[in-house]
Amino acid sequence: MAVALITGASRGFGRALARELAGDGWDLVVDARHPEPLGEVAELLEDAGVAVRAVPGDVTDRGHRLELVRDAEELGGLDLLVNNAGTLGPSPLPRLEALDPASLAEVMVANVIAPLALVQLALPLLRRSHGVVVAVTSDAAVEAYEGWGAYGASKAALEQLHHVLQAEERDVRVVRFDPGDMRTDMHQAAFPGEDISDRAEPEVAAGVLRRLLAGEVHSGRYRSAELVEAPA
Repeated sequence: MAVALITGASRGFGRALARELAGDGWDLVVDARHPEPLGEVAELLEDAGVAVRAVPGDVTDRGHRLELVRDAEELGGLDLLVNNAGTLGPSPLPRLEALDPASLAEVMVANVIAPLALVQLALPLLRRSHGVVVAVTSDAAVEAYEGWGAYGASKAALEQLHHVLQAEERDVRVVRFDPGDMRTDMHQAAFPGEDISDRAEPEVAAGVLRRLLAGEVHSGRYRSAELVEAPA
């Protein structure tokens, strides 16, 4: 049975992807900072008949990262690592002239340093399985949007680290996946008080990534908007 590790799986895109993969029979290691919503997700996943390890904690903590990788190994190895957990940073989004450097540092730790540290721990298992690493990125990594300096810079750095990882790791496929705008709590925090009901539900992008992973996905950058199946 294939094993996937998904960070930030208690809500939004991470939760939707975990449910998609459970439906395909993947065993799962999932994490989130808050135990209660993570436990609710774990129950839903177990209903699909797969093995689930739900590990509450913060991915910026080394001990937590070690626990995630140990749990994957106990389930039989690791075939897929999805670096999904992250933070938006200050809300409302500040212009760069008002961005607190300490806030920028916190965003970089959560969105760049912690994912790389998790990759480093997981690489021996991923090399053994010829597995896949997915970095969940954003169009803010490549476009300039007012107020998105901290988050966009962190996603640009995350992308580049994974792009270099792609060049360095011959036995691991590395995917940079942009799910696009979604109707999630994080996206709502970026637009406080605004109506974001026109954004797609995260299940749409999760379905796109699931289909990619079900085939012989190659290393590279993928945009969900370019791969969404047209309605029949």
